[in-house]
Amino acid sequence: MVLVLMLALLLSWGGTLRAQQKAPSPSAKTNLSNCVEGLSDCDLSLLTSNENKQVADASRQRNLSNCAEGYPLCDPTRLTVAEAKSVQAGRYRRNLEKCLAAAAACDPLLLTPKDAQSVRVSSAQRNYDKCLNGSASCDPLKLTAQQTKTVQAAAVRRNLDRCKEGSPSCDPLQLTSSEAAATQAAAAQRNRERCLNLLATCDPVGLTESDSKIMRTSFERRNLANCQEGLASCQPLELSDADLKAVAGAFLQRNIESCKRGLPACDPSLLTGPEIALVKAAFNQRHKRSKPTTP
Repeated sequence: MVLVLMLALLLSWGGTLRAQQKAPSPSAKTNLSNCVEGLSDCDLSLLTSNENKQVADASRQRNLSNCAEGYPLCDPTRLTVAEAKSVQAGRYRRNLEKCLAAAAACDPLLLTPKDAQSVRVSSAQRNYDKCLNGSASCDPLKLTAQQTKTVQAAAVRRNLDRCKEGSPSCDPLQLTSSEAAATQAAAAQRNRERCLNLLATCDPVGLTESDSKIMRTSFERRNLANCQEGLASCQPLELSDADLKAVAGAFLQRNIESCKRGLPACDPSLLTGPEIALVKAAFNQRHKRSKPTTP
């Protein structure tokens, strides 16, 4: 009985050992891909000599890329002399670009005297452009005498444009007498346009006698058109005798059309004999069209 039990144990242990020996391992293709990509589940012991060389080349290339991009994974001791020079040149170029763009990551201590001068020129030009545009970040102390004159002239033009446009940022104290006159003329023109368009912001007191006549004529023309069309915005008290006759004629004509079409707005008491005949004819015509045709 004991022998049988020991035999069973030996068979079980042997089966477990064979199962462990047959445990699935990654395929050669998958393992090679993992090693080439530098993944942690790479098994170097399964590679051939050619595959080991391929993996080493890929690793060197990754290190070169990391060094070129300035990543912490870079190992400069693995670079060749030519690669080290290329990496150094790339880093210098990127730093120069940052300095030229006034980026915070710029390290001016790494620049050559010639490139440092280029960076100073670029910074001065940016400051000059800011000053020309009236930017708050302008530093007037960095301007040359000629640039200061140009910037001041640009500020004068901007203020004049704002004053002519009626902008609240206009500073009238900075205007010359001729500029103040031009500003007043522009304000008068804007007021004239508002008045001609019957806007609430119109200031009739600011109109010249000629503009007042033009505005009055424009108003009378629009009011007459509104009255002739029977609009609620019509102001009949503003009409002349001739205009009242024209409005009355337009009203009678609208009444005739309403009666001919059978509309509720028709007032038959306003129709004359010939007009009544026209209305009856129109009614008969509508009635005839509405009758069903007999087969």
